[in-house]
Amino acid sequence: MRENEIEASSAVSSAAPVRVLHVLQRMEAGGTQALLMNLYRNMDRNRLQFDFLVEYEAEQFYDAEIESLGGRIFRSSIREDKNIFKFVRYLKNFFDAHPEYRIVHVHTYSIGYFVLRAARRAGVAVRVAHSHSNRMSGRAVAVKKAMKALYPIHANKFMACSREAGEFLFGDREFEVVRNAIDVEAFAYDPEARAAMRAELGFGDGDLVVGSVGRLHRQKNQGFLLEVFSEVKKKRPEAKLLLVGDGPDREVLLGRARSLGIEREFVLLSNRSDMPRLYQAMDVFVLPSLYEGLGIVTIEAQTAGLPTFVSKGVAAEAEVSPLFHRLDLGDGSTTWAQMVLSKPLAFRASRLNDVRAHGFDIKHNVMMLEEWYLKESKEHE
Repeated sequence: MRENEIEASSAVSSAAPVRVLHVLQRMEAGGTQALLMNLYRNMDRNRLQFDFLVEYEAEQFYDAEIESLGGRIFRSSIREDKNIFKFVRYLKNFFDAHPEYRIVHVHTYSIGYFVLRAARRAGVAVRVAHSHSNRMSGRAVAVKKAMKALYPIHANKFMACSREAGEFLFGDREFEVVRNAIDVEAFAYDPEARAAMRAELGFGDGDLVVGSVGRLHRQKNQGFLLEVFSEVKKKRPEAKLLLVGDGPDREVLLGRARSLGIEREFVLLSNRSDMPRLYQAMDVFVLPSLYEGLGIVTIEAQTAGLPTFVSKGVAAEAEVSPLFHRLDLGDGSTTWAQMVLSKPLAFRASRLNDVRAHGFDIKHNVMMLEEWYLKESKEHE
């Protein structure tokens, strides 16, 4: 653990912005991180600042932008050395050195119990437990269940990205649903951006571009996506698949594309900072995740006017327009492909009003959360 990285805090003047400490695994290009960055970019940083405590020592996708906006990043090494006792000492030293935090907002239950306990012992007044998932999977399920049960014990405020996610982690406890909002105007359909991006990616005017966005990980079920596209291509030989993301399954997915004979039509891009433009290049969006707290990329896709096909692992609250279609993974890739091909658009248009009506406009959420943070901070001065 790099305890020498903990900075001694300076006295906070009355004119200094309120600093909120967000705790999560890392600031990679994911849904939770996108929500936090959308909030961070749009809020009044003269009154409110975000700092981040993360589990990984390695630099991540949003780190440079965070620092350019005035935020601080504190990197522990719990993921690398897996020493929980060392991590507990780190947290005690951290909060001793940073008495300025009156609000700690935790977004991961894997270490959430330990962070919230340390924050409570340090006298942090507002301790938020936030749920971003509606189920668990993978290895060490018994450990995850234990941490899920422990997570809320030392929190005194509860938030979730959807009703399903809140009920999954908090059960009968009261919680607030905080929408994973986006900058809707940035994702609005733009025919000029569409033409430019398709030309940049080598897509023809007549190509059917099936798109998806997400971490290359088992949760996102992108192997199934490749099978769906393979079936689509049988009916539409000019189809292309555009997948944007990074993660541990990159080589597995490239190998699967080769085995399906679709590698020439498969465009795999790493995380990008121009995501609104990439949605313009697509014709249809598919997200067959095994589970999602919400699925913020589906909100972005619908805003951009894309027919959006998702699994039942995606929260029902992601349905914000008639473009949304929720399918059962058990129906198989052939049925999914038939559905994807059965919903052509006569014309494409943005769905900004639909998205705003469902509470996913970042401008509304920024005002709401900004005032909530400032009010809570003032009450606990």
